[in-house]
Amino acid sequence: MAPGLEGVIGADGDALVRQFGAPRLDIKEEDARKLQWSGTACILDVYLYPPQAGGRPTATYVDARRGDGREVDRAACVAALRQRP
Repeated sequence: MAPGLEGVIGADGDALVRQFGAPRLDIKEEDARKLQWSGTACILDVYLYPPQAGGRPTATYVDARRGDGREVDRAACVAALRQRP
C-alpha cells in the first residue's frame, strides 16, 4: 500500500463517507462500486469490491487526477479532500 492511503484502502463505503463526506458520484456496476470526490486540488476515485470470501465491499484501488485529466499524487489528493474533524 502506498504511503498516505492508509485508512482508504481497505475501508468500506461508510468509512469513506465519514472521511470525505458525501461522494459526488456513487456508481454501482454488478458487484463493484466507484465513489468519487472532487475539490479544487483534485478528483479522487475510489473503487470498492467485495472480498472473495464475501462480505462488504472495501476499497481496493484509488485513482487521482486534476480537473484537466493530469495525474496528481494519490496521497496528496486524499490529504487535500479528507474532512477535518
